[in-house]
Amino acid sequence: MKMTKFNLPALGIALGLITAGFNMSAAAEPSLSEADFEKAKSMYFQRCAGCHGVLREGATGKGLLPKDTKKLGQARLEKILTFGTEGGMNNFDDIFSKEEITLLSTYIQLEPPVPPEMSLALMKERHNVFVEPKDYPTKPLHGLNWKNFFVVIERDAGKVAIIDGDTHEIVTHIDTGYAVHVIKAAEHHKTQKPVNGVPGRFWYTQGRDGKMTKIDLWQTPDKMLVAETQMAYDARDVAVSGDGKYVIGGGYWPPHFVILDALTMEPLKVVSTRGVNVDGDYVNEARVAAIYTTPNEPTFLVAVKELGQMWQVDYSDLDNLRIEMINSAKFLHDGFFDPTGRYFQIAANASDKMVIVDTKTRKLESMINVGKKPHPGPGANWKDKKCGPVGGTPHLGVGVVTVWGNDPAKHKKNAWKVCYTVETDGPGLFIRTHPKSKYVWVDQTLHPEPEIQQSIQVISKKTREIVKTIRVTEEAGKVAVHMEFNKDGSEVWVSVWNRTDSGNPTGEIVVYDAKTLKEIKRIKGLTTPTGKFNVYNRANHVT
Repeated sequence: MKMTKFNLPALGIALGLITAGFNMSAAAEPSLSEADFEKAKSMYFQRCAGCHGVLREGATGKGLLPKDTKKLGQARLEKILTFGTEGGMNNFDDIFSKEEITLLSTYIQLEPPVPPEMSLALMKERHNVFVEPKDYPTKPLHGLNWKNFFVVIERDAGKVAIIDGDTHEIVTHIDTGYAVHVIKAAEHHKTQKPVNGVPGRFWYTQGRDGKMTKIDLWQTPDKMLVAETQMAYDARDVAVSGDGKYVIGGGYWPPHFVILDALTMEPLKVVSTRGVNVDGDYVNEARVAAIYTTPNEPTFLVAVKELGQMWQVDYSDLDNLRIEMINSAKFLHDGFFDPTGRYFQIAANASDKMVIVDTKTRKLESMINVGKKPHPGPGANWKDKKCGPVGGTPHLGVGVVTVWGNDPAKHKKNAWKVCYTVETDGPGLFIRTHPKSKYVWVDQTLHPEPEIQQSIQVISKKTREIVKTIRVTEEAGKVAVHMEFNKDGSEVWVSVWNRTDSGNPTGEIVVYDAKTLKEIKRIKGLTTPTGKFNVYNRANHVT
């Protein structure tokens, strides 16, 4: 079978090595020069650590410790890296040169280096303020409709683009650090009023380098970056408290979460996530995969990936932090709330389950068996004619969208049960809809064939069938990924991602009419655009 030519390390694609069934051994003990070791370590961090772990003990991807990799041997490892495997690992022959593949194959046969820890004092040293809070404007300075802005991650450029949703024009590109994975804003909260500005005004990024940045959409384009702090060496997610006082970042390494002052970005509190998993085993590299603020409670939800636990962290009193550790399943990845904001729905992708947490009782509500390696991204909720309110997810390991009931109050018999499934042409990463739309959009980024991974499929909410397959691009080496609606639900924006951009602005966003499904415009001049978030929709929990 032809293996995929696509790579998306920051979004956590399953990278697996088959470590059983081979009896090959290296002819000589592997070794690298100091310079080659440092180069290979950087390559591993950028392309492999997200799934296999910094310490190479495995998670979504298999463990890569020397006791296993040496059995495979240099030649076999090079073949796996070059061609990929049917177990889910993509090929790297168009990402790395032959020499780099040889280098990386040797590196993973050596003992993994243990990165340093990061203290609160060091974080404070790496805290920079570019615009003092006292100098923040009291109204927008640019005269644009900022509530319909799109905040777009330009992964390989280490930037975030701000795009005007009314005019489709790029407002600015903001330097944010290496490989931003997630960007979130202060949201409307049902029980708390933000004290530090209007919901949706301030956005916070979290990069793979652990750098968190604060963006003020009311500033002139050249001053929108107002502060930054490095809170880890490797990180993924961020969230803002319902009262707007705090921002929280989750680390892959060190495995911890950090609570910062949302106004100044000063680090305030560090909490380690190392601990005992749901199987009773101690885990040193227990990483924070995702963090969310709960719409109805003064808490954060922290997904501790390798522990299989959701931590509900009450930020009412930082000095006496209250944390409920909710056991569920491994390995927790990403998720989204139901329309009421009470129930959180998160993928446990190694267990092929969707985990449901009741944030009111702060307990596990249910676990739903779904397809292979669910990956909802920001997710999608809509109403079904038979099951009532539902949520849905695509999967990394199979071309299926699974849909379940999520309204235990008025549709109890359908709640937390699979309502129906839709077979798509290939596995994907993201699903999206809008309350005003008749359709659900899903990508197929992980299929090996270009014509499929470059296409988006549109599903009718009424008929539950695919009504159209849209070929977003036909350019070699590019794929279609991630969808987002504009403020009023009249447009759908789809990213075109070049897996080998290397900082070149050859990516684009394609804008479609949400009703006719016809193309409206292509916004060019972007570097590997991935996640893009409409200010109004995200601040108001529009899914």
